[in-house]
Amino acid sequence: MSSDQSNNLTNLLSKEVTKISREAPMNIGAEQALLGAIISNNLALEKVENFLEPEHFSSKINALIFKTLKKLISNDQVADLNTLKVFLENDQDFISNGGISYLLKISENSISIINSKQYGELIHDLFIRRKLINLGTNLINDSYDNFEDQNSNIIIENTESNLYNLTNDGDTQKGPKQFDDILSVTIDYAEKAYKKSSDVVGLKTGLNDFDKKIGGLHKSDLIIIAGRPSMGKTAFATNIASNICNRKNNDNKTNVLFFSLEMSSEQLATRVLSELSQISSEGIRTGNLSKTDFEKIIKASEQLKNLSLFIDDSPALTISSIRTRSRRLKRKFGLDLIIIDYLQLINGESRNSNDNRVKEISDITRGLKAIAKELNIPVVALSQLSRKVEEREEKRPQLADLRESGSIEQDADLVVFLYREEYYLARTEPPEGTEKHAMWTSKMDKVHNIAEAIVAKHRHGPISRVKLHFNATNTKFSDLADSPSAE
Repeated sequence: MSSDQSNNLTNLLSKEVTKISREAPMNIGAEQALLGAIISNNLALEKVENFLEPEHFSSKINALIFKTLKKLISNDQVADLNTLKVFLENDQDFISNGGISYLLKISENSISIINSKQYGELIHDLFIRRKLINLGTNLINDSYDNFEDQNSNIIIENTESNLYNLTNDGDTQKGPKQFDDILSVTIDYAEKAYKKSSDVVGLKTGLNDFDKKIGGLHKSDLIIIAGRPSMGKTAFATNIASNICNRKNNDNKTNVLFFSLEMSSEQLATRVLSELSQISSEGIRTGNLSKTDFEKIIKASEQLKNLSLFIDDSPALTISSIRTRSRRLKRKFGLDLIIIDYLQLINGESRNSNDNRVKEISDITRGLKAIAKELNIPVVALSQLSRKVEEREEKRPQLADLRESGSIEQDADLVVFLYREEYYLARTEPPEGTEKHAMWTSKMDKVHNIAEAIVAKHRHGPISRVKLHFNATNTKFSDLADSPSAE
């Protein structure tokens, strides 16, 4: 090997060693300066206490001092050199890392209270960078190893989960919570409910009678909307989605993510357009429209342009992919509600060919409930019912009719069945001109365009039944009192 080649190799190895041995990002000086500022003026803590925690400090002694400062100040005590000395002088970690002499050093290195927030943000940012380096290292190691224990999709899911938790650092801390902290949040919620301007605390669906019965859609709840084919499950879901996106809940714009595993995004958009324009979806698809109809569609489309509705029509999604896409959307735009059409079309993730479909559905419902809790938003999942309904004289669904039920009933906070007597009655028409036909016509008039939302399980309240108006032409649900026939 020539001397030039040897030098090039040496330089290359030197660069690689430099890359490998790079120190983790930290700034001890910034940490000392912030601690000094808080010691000299306890008000400096107010600038950083909402986002900065002891574990964000790179130095063990700095973390210990910050923790003690927060404890003293939160107890309305003065946090200065004297009080810190009393609390820390017997602490072995404090003594072994410099003790009183270190405390004197940082108290001399204080900054202005005006700059304390910027220093706190720098310390937090460096903490996030150190965590990212750890995540990246783990990702590399897992990608090289564990071929038998986990496939690449599991590695991606774990990395996505860790990134999401890191992005929401402080909001998604796991582990036990002190009851006092939980009680404080509960009292805040109760106060908001007490001061509310309506009967609805949760996310309003836009169906007032239904909202009053269930109190709106509540955060972290799994809501199952079930029914036999042609009962209007998808229409009910698109109605809720467009109503929520079209209005401001608690003065905030709401974002809805709709996973459509059965219909294409274009078909769903046609339904939403039909609901708002009151033009039949069939007319929109076929183009069989009058000039007035077309003008209504254009007007409705202008209203829908800014609809905060996201549709994912990818087929055969798994719980992992639903979780990953939901996290990503929440991180980027914010997310208030997830709707899935429908539950039985979600793919199971088990590789065990011996697992039956009931177990798969159980895993799926548990996964959906976990997503609702993790993202702290309601998750609405549509579900099919078994054919047992058709075999009974009484067609109204029961909890036992949940298809491949598994743990659907157990995991759901709210189970709502959609039922339209008109659908079944229309299929029993007797011969015209008979007495039975006259009775049948009278019954049809009574149930025409009427649907029932049967609340069969309600973890937060009583079971109930709500009558709604359903226009099959433009697949629109509305309050019965607002229907044309009620006027």
